[in-house]
Amino acid sequence: MKVRAIIRKAGRNYSGYVPDLPGCVATGATLAEAEASLREAIAFHLDGMREDGLPVPPPVSVVSYLDVAA
Repeated sequence: MKVRAIIRKAGRNYSGYVPDLPGCVATGATLAEAEASLREAIAFHLDGMREDGLPVPPPVSVVSYLDVAA
C-alpha cells in the first residue's frame, strides 16, 4: 500500500503527516528519522483502525506540482 506523506522542515527538526489518515503524524531530528517515525506511525494508526473494526480508507489525496510566478 502506498500513502502520500508530507514532511517538512520545522525549526530544528522535521514534521510529517499523512493527509489520508487524519491524526497520523510524526517527527524526527533528520529527514530520515522523520520518514522512519512516520512509517511506524502509519503502521500503528492502521493497526488501531483494524482493531477498532474500522475500514482502512483508500488513498484519495492527489499531489500536483504547479508552476507559478515567483
